[in-house]
Amino acid sequence: MNTAAKIMPSADPVLSVEKLRTSFMVEGEWKPVVRDISFTVAPGETVAIVGESGSGKSVTSLSIMRLLQADSSRIEGKVFLGGRDLLALPENEMRKVRGNDVAMIFQEPMTSLNPLFTIGDQISEALLAHSSMSKAEAKAETIRILEKVRIPSAASRFDEYPHRFSGGMRQRVMIAMALATKPKLLIADEPTTALDVTIQGQILDLIKMLQEEEGTSVLFITHDMGVVAEIADRTVVMYRGEQVETGDTADIFHRGKHPYTRALLSAVPVLGSMQAYQRPLRFPVVNTSTGESDVPVEVADTVAKGEPVLQVKNLTKRFDIHSGLFGKLTGRVHAVENVSFDLAAGETLSLVGESGCGKSTTGRAIMRLIEPESGSVLVEGREVLALDKKDMREMRKRVQMIFQDPFASLNPRMTVGAAIAEPFLEHKMGDAKQAKEVVADMLVKVGLTPDMAKRYPHEFSGGQRQRVCIARALALRPKVIVADESVSALDVSIKAQVINLMLDLQQELDLAFLFISHDMAVVERVSHRVAVMYLGEIVEIGPRASVFGNPQHAYTKRLMSAVPVPDPERRRIKNSAVVEELKSPIRPVDYKIMPMEYREVSPGHLVAES
Repeated sequence: MNTAAKIMPSADPVLSVEKLRTSFMVEGEWKPVVRDISFTVAPGETVAIVGESGSGKSVTSLSIMRLLQADSSRIEGKVFLGGRDLLALPENEMRKVRGNDVAMIFQEPMTSLNPLFTIGDQISEALLAHSSMSKAEAKAETIRILEKVRIPSAASRFDEYPHRFSGGMRQRVMIAMALATKPKLLIADEPTTALDVTIQGQILDLIKMLQEEEGTSVLFITHDMGVVAEIADRTVVMYRGEQVETGDTADIFHRGKHPYTRALLSAVPVLGSMQAYQRPLRFPVVNTSTGESDVPVEVADTVAKGEPVLQVKNLTKRFDIHSGLFGKLTGRVHAVENVSFDLAAGETLSLVGESGCGKSTTGRAIMRLIEPESGSVLVEGREVLALDKKDMREMRKRVQMIFQDPFASLNPRMTVGAAIAEPFLEHKMGDAKQAKEVVADMLVKVGLTPDMAKRYPHEFSGGQRQRVCIARALALRPKVIVADESVSALDVSIKAQVINLMLDLQQELDLAFLFISHDMAVVERVSHRVAVMYLGEIVEIGPRASVFGNPQHAYTKRLMSAVPVPDPERRRIKNSAVVEELKSPIRPVDYKIMPMEYREVSPGHLVAES
């Protein structure tokens, strides 16, 4: 895309934000959270606002749209859209602007779409509200828009409900809804954060394609510098409610002046940067005040020789599908199919793949949070699947799980000290006094302080809550930790801190990690070995250097090619492959699975024969 040809420097900006200041009422006082932000978005231009959680970037977008609660917020400054100051418009006029002149895509499409209405009705509603179309015309236009955002069989899916769509498909529906009225400006607030890397690539390509065709300006809000490099012409960097740097994206990446900008960039894992290293590598710790960082350190060799601490053989999990009036069995979801691997003490094995590939189900089946159909799970030589309820409780002292959402994992009514002590006391590993000592020790181990034990989960940041969850898992002194997307939702610098913590604890406590993730750049950084899953089966497994240095399976190559490149110069030449949706794992009742055949590419590096 030739940006220079596309944007006319002399053209009046579509959006002009001047000294925007947003405050919230806190304990009877106005507390500013966004301070004196100014920027413009030109016709057909993409401007990214980048920063970590709490930097004020989403509040900036909600202020522009005037979507903040009026009685508890105060917005000052000027926001011009097409020459009109949005902050000075009466509410009834502002309602006409929203969805018509400016539209917004939010981070989580499932909470943005009404589960009670069909996809077609929700898009048609926007057209009927902002135009003089008839219902028949609105339906025809809705189908055309759904086709444009590459929803297959758009006409037949008009009457389907949101839960029938995948995450990537739902986000496309949100884009279709936003673009239905051909707005001058599209505000995209973290639209790809929760998506798999291949789906993320599709959504970014889709936004760029529609932007070229329709000439829409885009304000893109994200904390992912790889996405910024992929899509943005200019970038605004925000830190603690202030605009610390603004400029062309290439200048920001190559000649960023502010320490915080340099800190953000240095925390981004770059795919292919591990070629010189055999073992996992710590992320550099960056001082956000000075921009200085330490030298990344390769971790010591912690992998134990001898009997693996975890052995999984031919693990299988299927979910029955019942339909019809009498609930007849009509099919099965083959979520996990004949999965086998070993995990040594002190080793990190990463399970990677898109949503729906079966990686999280594998982790839950190992923990027996769901019961597998068949297979074998040995922990320190003991068969987990044969244990009764009492012995299973004992086994869970040895294998602990860290989940993706730390807030949902913690009881909001319980202090974090009580949450960490609970499993210790429940398993009768000591008395209340010893539990208090363990809580203090665990909090220090995860980089927090003992006095934080009295706080509640809502008083912590996302990264701190994840540390609390790690401390809670460690309280039982486990041998294996199943980390299920445990850093996926974290900002880049917080993600780096939590991963460094996990690597340090692995060295200190000889922990084995089953690291479940879809983030290929992070996986390359932390893994000793990698297993790639597709439709419930492992299609490639081997040492990290072999799998990333010499990927053999087409799906492994596809995952790697979709990773955003954190270099603005390379987005012009990157080969953007057409990526299909992950195929359905639903099979007929009588479906027979053919055993997977593997060939050895190099020592320990196996790839499935297609």
